[in-house]
Amino acid sequence: MFATFFLILPDFLLMALGLLLLRWRFLPLSFFNGAEKLVYYVLFPALLFSSMAKSHLSLTQISTLGVGTALVILIGAALAWLALPALKPNRLQHASTTQCAYRFNSYLAFSIAGALGGEPALSAMAVIAVVAVPLGNLLAVSSLANHQSSQFLKLLAKNPLIIGTLSGLLWNLMGLPLPAVLDVTLSRLGASALAMGLICVGASFSLHALQGAQQVVGWMVTVKLIACPLAALLVNALIPLNPLEQQMLLLFASLPTASTTYVLAVRMGGDGRLVALTMSLCTLLAAFTMPLWLLIQY
Repeated sequence: MFATFFLILPDFLLMALGLLLLRWRFLPLSFFNGAEKLVYYVLFPALLFSSMAKSHLSLTQISTLGVGTALVILIGAALAWLALPALKPNRLQHASTTQCAYRFNSYLAFSIAGALGGEPALSAMAVIAVVAVPLGNLLAVSSLANHQSSQFLKLLAKNPLIIGTLSGLLWNLMGLPLPAVLDVTLSRLGASALAMGLICVGASFSLHALQGAQQVVGWMVTVKLIACPLAALLVNALIPLNPLEQQMLLLFASLPTASTTYVLAVRMGGDGRLVALTMSLCTLLAAFTMPLWLLIQY
């Protein structure tokens, strides 16, 4: 449990840094507005393209582990949408936080996967990411674009996260090599995306955003940290996966939500402060729930 907590701790330190930089007026709010735009349109698309382009894909794994991954995400998304008839929340708050129920923290995924199973575990997690990143982004953008209602398909087609993911996947499937200079450039942009995205999340953090939204936030966190791992256990029982693949699918399902949830919500007109709070709570609680889920699969 302590090992998992220390893997997540750097995320909190970066978010705390963003909060302090704004509260101490070291940087103005306008800086963080510009940084969010940079992360959304440049840094995160570069990270997604790079990770997709360099993934080692196996058709056998995609046909089994990929299907299992899609099922976990779709179950999480369906449960998130059940909050509408069950809780009747504010629709903007619901559209903004829904993505927190099924998207995952990709850099935590690879960090923990490598520590648990080395290179084979990293390869399995790459297959999971190949399915989870485009599907998760598509569902998240659909939710926020649908809330805006106008030009729905145009918003989907122009979304930089979807463009980055699908273009990287296409590059991979075409078997094109990634030139060394481009590889290094994209890697450095990707590293910047992770740090800058979390700093922006911290700068937006506000407990006032929770007022009137406690139920919907609690619902999304419960779906992500409890229902999704249960869905993974169900999928593991139904689909023929080897023990390592089962462990990686459960790890994926138990991860806290992605830091990109905040950036996406802000850039698409959602409630960014509420998403930042939901993501922070999810990440904090995951330090305690993840080790318990992983004990089941050992």
